[in-house]
Amino acid sequence: MKRVLILILALWGFLFTAAAKDNKEEDRKLIDKVAMWQIDHYAKVKHHDLAWTNGVLFRGMVEWAYYTDDARYYDFLRKIGEKHDWKFLKRLYHADDLVVAQMYIRMFEKYKEEAMIRPTIARVDSVVANPSTARLWLGAKRWSERWSWCDALFMAPPVYGLLNRLYPEKHYLDFMDREFKEATDSLYDEEAHLYYRDRRYIPKRERNGEKVFWGRGNGWVFAGLPLLLETLPKDHVTYQYYLSIYKEMADAVVRCQDKQGSWHASLLDPSSYPAPENSASGFFTYGLAWGVNHGILKGKKYKKAALQGWKALKSYVHEDGMLGYVQPVSAAPEQVTKDMTEVYGVGAFLLAGIEMLEMK
Repeated sequence: MKRVLILILALWGFLFTAAAKDNKEEDRKLIDKVAMWQIDHYAKVKHHDLAWTNGVLFRGMVEWAYYTDDARYYDFLRKIGEKHDWKFLKRLYHADDLVVAQMYIRMFEKYKEEAMIRPTIARVDSVVANPSTARLWLGAKRWSERWSWCDALFMAPPVYGLLNRLYPEKHYLDFMDREFKEATDSLYDEEAHLYYRDRRYIPKRERNGEKVFWGRGNGWVFAGLPLLLETLPKDHVTYQYYLSIYKEMADAVVRCQDKQGSWHASLLDPSSYPAPENSASGFFTYGLAWGVNHGILKGKKYKKAALQGWKALKSYVHEDGMLGYVQPVSAAPEQVTKDMTEVYGVGAFLLAGIEMLEMK
């Protein structure tokens, strides 16, 4: 009887492992489908190639290229970079115009072609050598020169982290640490463990009386932290600072997830924005799965939340590969429909997909 029980358990384990493997293969095919849908429809994208919207897509796409080693994705990104000589839009200090450097640096790490990274080094060196003294308040003179809106913490800090990994002697992290801390002191709510989009939203309230915490803005901060932490030496003086914020946010993110596994445009008033919002959901799923995979988020609730988030995300991919329920360009919670998509939502989906394929 004991031998029969052992055989049954072994067979069950084999079948479970085979089913899990099949699910991973299906997930990989779906991620490819979403990525290729975006590439096939890229000519219809209204944003400038080097706009922040596409910069977020490119970060997800370059990581998917690394994961799959598929030439289609590298070729797509190389064409973008070469078309613009690996340069940027004109606003020297604006974080939105720097985010494309994340792709440039990752492409340089792959191909070791100096042309891919030279303009990035020149731009960042100029900013570090001549730091802005503008106030962190939208509407203040030259406000966009500082990280005065929470999305900026996805756009810029990972660039400094990637550059530091290549050139630690340049002390890029000294500048980044100061700017990140000042932005956090300005925008991070110590009770909710979430970020205001910018200081204009601190006194505002949602219809239900809750504070206004924008799903996508917080999704981007939460995703930016793993991208940064991956590049930092663990003995770096502020490593624990970033890790602490990440862990605090993780608990807040899990609390804001709905029963179907999604997050909404307004994190604390989902009933006013009942549709899922998948640029937020994609980045929250990515951030949680990354923490689970790296042994940082150890409770069962984190893995459960990531699995539920991924299941929900997959359900909103249209038959042709288009990801739906992505809020258009905005700065605050708005209504979303199933036929709304955006390039940055796809970038988030790709990053989430990689971590879910890695999850054991």
